[in-house]
Amino acid sequence: MISWLILGVIFIPWLGGLCVWLVGDRTPRVQHILAAGFSIISGLAALALLPFATDSVTISVSMGGVFGDFTLIPDGLGVFITIIAAVVGSLSVIFSVDYMRAEAQLGRYYALVLLFIGAMSGLALSGSILFMFLFWEITAFCSYALISFHNDDPKAVAGGIKALIVTQIGGVGLLAGALTSYVFFGNYQISTLLANAQTLPAGVLNLIAFGFLAAAAAKSAQVPFQTWLPDAMEAPTPVTALIHAATMVNAGVYLLARFYPAYSSVPGWSVTVIAVGLFSALLAGVMALVANDLKRVLAYSTISQLGYMIYSVGTGAIFASQFHLLSHSVFKALLFLSAGAIITAVGTRDMRLMGGLGRQMPFVRMVFAIGGFALAGLPIANGFFSKELILEYGMAHGPMWAYVCMLIGVGITALYTMRMVWFVFYGQARGVKPAHDAYPLMRVSLVALAFGALTTWLLAGGFNHLLVWSLPFHSIQSSKTSDILAEIIHAPGTWVTLLVVLLGLATWQLRERLKGLTALLKPLAGFAERRFGFEWFNQRIISLTQSIASALQVTQTGQLSWNMVGILAGLIVILGILARGT
Repeated sequence: MISWLILGVIFIPWLGGLCVWLVGDRTPRVQHILAAGFSIISGLAALALLPFATDSVTISVSMGGVFGDFTLIPDGLGVFITIIAAVVGSLSVIFSVDYMRAEAQLGRYYALVLLFIGAMSGLALSGSILFMFLFWEITAFCSYALISFHNDDPKAVAGGIKALIVTQIGGVGLLAGALTSYVFFGNYQISTLLANAQTLPAGVLNLIAFGFLAAAAAKSAQVPFQTWLPDAMEAPTPVTALIHAATMVNAGVYLLARFYPAYSSVPGWSVTVIAVGLFSALLAGVMALVANDLKRVLAYSTISQLGYMIYSVGTGAIFASQFHLLSHSVFKALLFLSAGAIITAVGTRDMRLMGGLGRQMPFVRMVFAIGGFALAGLPIANGFFSKELILEYGMAHGPMWAYVCMLIGVGITALYTMRMVWFVFYGQARGVKPAHDAYPLMRVSLVALAFGALTTWLLAGGFNHLLVWSLPFHSIQSSKTSDILAEIIHAPGTWVTLLVVLLGLATWQLRERLKGLTALLKPLAGFAERRFGFEWFNQRIISLTQSIASALQVTQTGQLSWNMVGILAGLIVILGILARGT
């Protein structure tokens, strides 16, 4: 049973993508039904996998030679990520039925989305680093193709290329770790690396530890690689909700959490992880505060919230980081899909051309407010509880300077959240187009996510128990939901955090009285609008990659026969290497 469920969560969406593609774009109604049906079945299969979670290898396929065994292990962490990918994926597809109704090339769109959902599940359940790498690359391809979905838009194409190139830095780091593991241990199994990491030469362990950190930073859009994510907002909004908020960008956090026991003892690694998360949280928060594009504000917010998770991993709070990953996946998907409903209604992403939409879109205002409460960290929503766990652990086990800086980030988050909500739903109407509320199928997804944003904190104890017994190398402390809540309520830091949140909210309300301070901060705002100079760094990476690609164009003769000779020669060489490895 468990083997079939594992195969189902990977191959059911892939089969659905193939069916949608084969049906053809002349029957869009059938494509919508097939995509929604297969994604829902995939989500149900992921949920059904939960009772069968285990730390044992469930599926193993011997590939021979240097490829070793491709294994799938449904432990608590892997099942948890799979459920997020499949369930949020199904809700994004349901939302797409209304959002993409008038779009052309639905077959390509749904095929890529469903391919991504299956690949993300495979990445999370992989017990082999090399197998994980293969799924990692599939998600990168899907991300690139979906960002560039409107391929007649130069900005979309440029955003897709940028995302592909920058995130491939992550692929290099992950592949290097996989090959190193094979060289020293004779296999690619994650459990082997976790159990024997301390036997590696210090220099080798340092190399792969920081290589994995680079992989995580690139995939999760952290400093200094963060500028690709805002440009990825050219993708259709359901894609940004699924890939660039709820799932793919979480892969970097997942990677660090998965391999934390192997690298936590590496000198300087934990402090570097804390610094990456801290700077990402603060800088992205400030950039969100000066952005006017609704989707870009949410993109910067994603970078900032991922920074909290990275910081949490650096302090050793693995459970807190993954619990916030769950909370963030729900409330950020809610915010992005709500933004999609808003953009559909008003025809713009510029918040300066919105205003007063609360009267015309009361349903969207309600669910967006719930997502905003979770993002800002107000007690009625899931983001409050998971973020508090991160901050409490950071205060107790991390550097105090980092904790204080993260508290500043909390205030900035509350401030830009309040600014965003006010610009969109309150004040005078600044747009010329009459708005309408969300369509029926959009509401289905938004209601489900809003309910999750209000209730998923109740899963804290069960999720904690799942990680405790299925992750033997992580030494996670066991706690019940009631214990976790009592710890949060009675901790002095919780009340400090709430005070900071209230100060952030009040700052927006008092903005007219603070004009003098705002004027003093204008140079900082201008620097933030220029992305603090990191865009230059990322553009150098892209230019270098494109220059190398241009230089390699001479190998493409344009004559099929010579190209086939090269392919066959390469295949013969690879087969020879594999034969020697068997």
